[in-house]
Amino acid sequence: MINSGDTAFVLISAALVCLMTPGLAFFYGGLVRKKNVLTIMIQSFISMGIVTAIWVLGGFSLAFGQDVHGIIGNFQYFALQGVGMSPNAAYGPTIPFLVFFIYQEMFAVITPALITGAFADRVSFKSYLKFLVLWSILVYIPLTHWIWGGGFLAQMGVVDFAGGIVVHVSAGIAALASVFFVGKRVILPGEKATPHNIAFVALGTGLLWFGWFGFNGGSALAANGIAATAFVNTDIAGSMAMITWLLISWIHEKKPTMVGVLTGAVAGLATITPAAGYIRPWAAVIVGILASIVCYLAVQVRIKLDWDDALDVWGVHGVGGILGSILVGVFAVSAVNGTSGLIEGNLHQFLIQTFGVVFTGLYAFVVTYAILKVINIFDTVRVPQKIEIQGLDSSIHGEVAYEL
Repeated sequence: MINSGDTAFVLISAALVCLMTPGLAFFYGGLVRKKNVLTIMIQSFISMGIVTAIWVLGGFSLAFGQDVHGIIGNFQYFALQGVGMSPNAAYGPTIPFLVFFIYQEMFAVITPALITGAFADRVSFKSYLKFLVLWSILVYIPLTHWIWGGGFLAQMGVVDFAGGIVVHVSAGIAALASVFFVGKRVILPGEKATPHNIAFVALGTGLLWFGWFGFNGGSALAANGIAATAFVNTDIAGSMAMITWLLISWIHEKKPTMVGVLTGAVAGLATITPAAGYIRPWAAVIVGILASIVCYLAVQVRIKLDWDDALDVWGVHGVGGILGSILVGVFAVSAVNGTSGLIEGNLHQFLIQTFGVVFTGLYAFVVTYAILKVINIFDTVRVPQKIEIQGLDSSIHGEVAYEL
């Protein structure tokens, strides 16, 4: 039977997750150089339209339709056929199936948008649109089915409460593949590649954090104790990670930077995502601290290796998602949500989480690189150097963010 409280909660959570995509646009928009603000923002906003169309025209059905050999769903829900007011016992037994559809759609929208921070300032919009479609179909939808739609990883016992693997590992590892394929940005002598508008970054972080309560809390698919636990764990981990990143960066860089504080918060929020509904709040404190330590180290490794992941998508989202997904196998407590980890003697869950992360990471990397390779055959992925130097906003879109 439909529960009005659960339905309202998940609908509001869907709206919160929807707000995260514009939040990401501001977060990324503030981090890039002034000449490429609109380019990276439109890459987030256009995902809201294109991925919605994909989701309606078969994407949702392939992700959550009847399982075919553990690999993919069928087309039983094509064009939302059979997705109506009645609940689906497997996907929110107290909410209309249509509510589950719109909630999952918002996850599908933001995931490919996360990747754009890695190849900021140097990919053509036409090629990005092709990448957005192909990546959603060939990477996001299969991963969603494997873990949330009853596919083979779910059958093996891999769990992911709100998208540590499905969203953050997939996007973060795809970001790394795109960095290797696209190459480094052109930065002229004397030109700064630092964030052009930190106030935008702060605004984006605030919107992301606000939306993350729907991202994680709403994944309980009911207004219950699991949702409350996920909600609280989300805030704790984000807060502890923010403090830890501040301390580490202050010691290492000799200054308490605003960008460091904001990056730390996002790292904590990404890391707690897969574990939010499985662990106690005290464990969220540890997850938040570890998130900043490990993700900060990942960023330093990226700098040392000279990988031009412009906005540290791999170091924050990818590494954070990997860490959080594995920590499910450490801190999960059966009394919270039926899953136990190492602290309750369940080594199997730890091993299966690790396998799930490694397998999905490899899949995301290989397929992402292959997608870019194929697109590049028909339409050069990277813009010409002249356009890159001039800036993509005026060259491609004929607009600029500021007329001062």
